[in-house]
Amino acid sequence: MRLHPVILCGGSGTRLWPMSRAALPKQFLPLVSDRTMLQETVLRLTGLPSLASPLLICNEEHRFMVAEQMREIHCQPEAILLEPIGRNTAPAVALAALTMLQRDPDAMLLVLPADHVIRDVMAFHTAIVEAYEAAMTGSLVTFGIAPTSPHTGYGYIRRGAPLSGSASVFSVSQFVEKPDLTTAQGFLASGDYAWNSGMFLFKAVRFVEELTRFRPDILAACQDALSDVSTDLDFCRIKADAFRACPSESIDYAVMERTEHAAVVPANIGWSDVGSWTALWDVASRDMQGNASRGDVYLSDVSNSYVRADSRMVAVIGLDDVVVVETADAVLVAHKDRAQDVKQVVATLNAESRSESTFHRRVYRPWGSYEGIDAGNRYQVKRITVSPGQKLSLQMHHHRAEHWVVVSGTARVTCDNSTRLLAENQSTYIPLGSTHRLENPGKLPLEIIEVQSGAYLGEDDIVRFEDVYHRTE
Repeated sequence: MRLHPVILCGGSGTRLWPMSRAALPKQFLPLVSDRTMLQETVLRLTGLPSLASPLLICNEEHRFMVAEQMREIHCQPEAILLEPIGRNTAPAVALAALTMLQRDPDAMLLVLPADHVIRDVMAFHTAIVEAYEAAMTGSLVTFGIAPTSPHTGYGYIRRGAPLSGSASVFSVSQFVEKPDLTTAQGFLASGDYAWNSGMFLFKAVRFVEELTRFRPDILAACQDALSDVSTDLDFCRIKADAFRACPSESIDYAVMERTEHAAVVPANIGWSDVGSWTALWDVASRDMQGNASRGDVYLSDVSNSYVRADSRMVAVIGLDDVVVVETADAVLVAHKDRAQDVKQVVATLNAESRSESTFHRRVYRPWGSYEGIDAGNRYQVKRITVSPGQKLSLQMHHHRAEHWVVVSGTARVTCDNSTRLLAENQSTYIPLGSTHRLENPGKLPLEIIEVQSGAYLGEDDIVRFEDVYHRTE
């Protein structure tokens, strides 16, 4: 039986703001290494026996990011399933199981979130092989992380007796919700409990059988959603209305806490879900003073702190146990003990309809990216980067005109009925209401400065006539 990785790419990662935001959440960021967490999740599977290409499930808004990050590591996914709306992990895994059963009736699913850190890859592979053997006999296996502290932010799994014929896989005696500190200390002292990692391995058909038994409503909604799948470039689109009607439920509540066939593999693999800046400090490389730093950082008389500079130099003097994170448009300074409170900042930003909770100053698009440079009354300036061979949609604006100046590369510009090439230091004007398109016909990135002027400069003032990326929003 082939092992099919199912990578869950949803989640907003609000507790890692200002780096992680709704349009660019933590799984798509290089937080621990030079690769993104999604890329690390896929690459650490290399070397497993009978490994198939991964099936990825992501929010529709992140689809081009997922595809591009897979292309960068030379991975051709089995499929990229698009969720029109988040419905938690049980429906997501149901979509994956039903999809894989159509392609491989004997499929074995390895379900992994895209935003975890695992430092001991060899031990992780060993745990997967052990879980695979148990799943072959019909168990639904989860991975229990050997606890290193009485953590109150994780759920726990109490292991029962060893499975027949196995010394490393156990039946699940109990799933426990996030405990208080005293209870967590008791769990740690007993040695019978593990952190619930949210990673699973089972036969696709077994998961569907258990879902039929315990949550037929979720299964029916997912079957309906998959009854009319359309292929769009590298993506599989499901019936949006059917999936929106699906109940939102975690795989733990829907199946794992109800089935008699739950099993757990205790795993000491250097795992973290990187759920906060403190958790990221825990897994980062640190200096002799216990500081983890990244970027252009100056530290003096600082200890046990996490300091990250994304766009400029950051200096910290005379502080201990702090988190300092700088981006182009926001700075976070917090005591490590209050790192979880970052979500309150995000909630306030959302309540005030501020863009800093959703977008970075640089916004990524399937053709490249743009970055806001300046803005004022009736004008806005952007730096636009178009990747080689890519093009923006053929479009027009009702409320703004645009001036384009080529900084580097070659631009092919369509404006109404004319098309021409522009080289470095050349410019053009796009009048309000004109149908236009920007393309990069070259082999190097195209960079332009765009000056917008008009009564309304919002991103929703775009009427698309033709788009190679099939965007409808």
